[in-house]
Amino acid sequence: MAQDTEPTLFDTDTLAETAGDTGARIEALRREIEHNSYLYYAEDNPAISDAAFDSLMRELRTLEAAHPEFYDPNSPTQRVGGYVGDQFAPVTHAARMYSIDDAMGLEELSVWIDRTFDTLGRTVDLCCELKIDGSGIALTYEDGRLVRAATRGDGTTGEDVTVNIRTIKDVPLRLREGAAADLTEGDEAFELRGEVYMPKKSFETLNAAAEAQGKQGFANARNAAAGSLRQKDASITAHRNLSTFIYATARNDQFKLTGQWELLEWLRRAGFHVNPDVALCHSKDEVLDFCRAVGEKRGSLPYDIDGVVVKVNDFATQDAMGFTARAPRWAIAYKFPPEEKTTLLRDITVQVGRTGALTPVAELVPVRVSGSVVARATLHNEDEVHRKDVRVGDTVIVRKAGDVIPEILGPVRELRPPQAEVWHMPATCPSCGSPVVHEEGEAVARCVSIDCPAQARERLVHWASRDAMDIEGLGDEVIGRLLAAERVVDVADYYNLTEYDLATLDMGRVTKDGEAIHLGGVVAKKIMAQLEESKTRGLARVLFGLGIRHVGKTTAAALAKAFPTMEALQKASVDDLAAVDGVGQVIAESIHVFMRTPQNIEVIDRLAHLGVSMAEATAADARPQTLSGLTFVLTGSLVKSGMTRGEAGDALKAMGAKVTGSVSKKTSCVVAGEAAGSKYDKAVALGVPVIDEDAFLAILDTGEPPAGLSAE
Repeated sequence: MAQDTEPTLFDTDTLAETAGDTGARIEALRREIEHNSYLYYAEDNPAISDAAFDSLMRELRTLEAAHPEFYDPNSPTQRVGGYVGDQFAPVTHAARMYSIDDAMGLEELSVWIDRTFDTLGRTVDLCCELKIDGSGIALTYEDGRLVRAATRGDGTTGEDVTVNIRTIKDVPLRLREGAAADLTEGDEAFELRGEVYMPKKSFETLNAAAEAQGKQGFANARNAAAGSLRQKDASITAHRNLSTFIYATARNDQFKLTGQWELLEWLRRAGFHVNPDVALCHSKDEVLDFCRAVGEKRGSLPYDIDGVVVKVNDFATQDAMGFTARAPRWAIAYKFPPEEKTTLLRDITVQVGRTGALTPVAELVPVRVSGSVVARATLHNEDEVHRKDVRVGDTVIVRKAGDVIPEILGPVRELRPPQAEVWHMPATCPSCGSPVVHEEGEAVARCVSIDCPAQARERLVHWASRDAMDIEGLGDEVIGRLLAAERVVDVADYYNLTEYDLATLDMGRVTKDGEAIHLGGVVAKKIMAQLEESKTRGLARVLFGLGIRHVGKTTAAALAKAFPTMEALQKASVDDLAAVDGVGQVIAESIHVFMRTPQNIEVIDRLAHLGVSMAEATAADARPQTLSGLTFVLTGSLVKSGMTRGEAGDALKAMGAKVTGSVSKKTSCVVAGEAAGSKYDKAVALGVPVIDEDAFLAILDTGEPPAGLSAE
């Protein structure tokens, strides 16, 4: 807080008058604390000192503890949170939470504005708001009090995170006095929408604490906010210093307001944190100028943004324009071009993959790009390093491809130090010292030693990955410690582990008292259960998990279908293998060599002996092939089921469907999950049928193709 800058809600005499009436005193204290919290968190204009605020809070806690009959879940004292267990019940939103279409650049935004004005036959005011890079939230108030908070979910149904939201200090637990006057008569319950975000300082503090404990930090503030919001222990959320910006309602007709600008003003009066960087624009030029100005200052903001949302201001005009299948016609999200930063290239190291591929990696002086700190970026291969002409000591330009993957664009040659030398791939493997070879026709250099420890680690990580044997709990850190303790050497060793082996695993860290930290019995028990379950994944996943060169998920599935047992596959000739759809001569030879290498045979035999299934589902227990002849494409996130697109594709393939990665006229159906991208738009343009997640889950449940589709 700060020194007094404006009057408090209650003067000294008013507070004194309530002293003899406990209930009135508690209510007065709550109102006073809420008022000052609003000034501090929503208005950034504190009215009393920290000490005075703390004194009020202490008195309120004391009175509430002595008089539990006055308990109120919306009291300011209840924001600290506590363990609440499995609280994520489904919540149906009052109205669908739509996505917003993107304008990739000012030219596309200009076209959208012109088209909107032409459609309406006139120019209209446009409300511009910053596009906050956070996690969507829906808040429900009844009789002025917060009763429920839910995540965005799939837009129709979210998860109940009320207990966690109560810990966020700028979320009013009840409306400020007088705010209800702007509600239409009879609308005591209403739903608001906004964004939960993590300020940059909070994100940096959180990741610094994780690093100090030897843990993996969050990739960006958006992921940190979403993860913090879904903590089962709300006290963790309370300490993550989250914030919100509220900017919309589920139903505009519940308010005596005519447009978005008025709504933002009402939200401020009601006690909500509303972003101050908004503009009511009366022309296209004003909108474009606002977007340019925001783009110039985005790096200096205390939170991450990835664009500007432009909305038709008038609610009646919004209603007349309506919605498409996925987004409002009256709004567009202008997305900033990829952010580019410069930093120093400290070194080029070489990473060894599970197949022996050697990949040069740029080691950078950490720099914040598009919401997260970038310290490393792949350089792919030696040819790419030479093509871009990047050298150790260079100042390089960094961006995120698709705002996700760090990418080195090239050097600033004017800043190159005179001693900077052209980089070359080392002649020997940095992990085991074996010779590095370049196969003819390949850009990738490889270590060919089967005993290479770096390859061994990557093979172990790959086996446990989601698309392979899906062993939850066996992440990089645990696998690294298992290797260091010499408890595993190859993937078969996983199935010789005991619960004691895992529980006593030294994690390489110590407590404040200097005692070694071990993995522990709870985690050990879960991993053992996952290992046991992984034995039944089937041959296709085993083949993919073994890391056979050139054999990805699709090829592994095709092999398991053609050769339903490991024994049959091991007996297959190169010609037999090459005859499998999608395999071909090169892949067939790679599989044939792998299956006849003594070390590989020994690992496979041990896996079988330890109970890992080496067979695919037989015709007797396989699902009916009701989707045979149909081609599906998946896009977006499947929120309700929690399935990855890989898992969803496997489920469709199990019923005979073909699953591809791109949409064409030959595509039978597109499954569009949350935040569906360009594949959705292409499907609509080509007239390809599109179904949502509910329809997709119905297919899995009934085994029947979507209505109107029939297998060939």
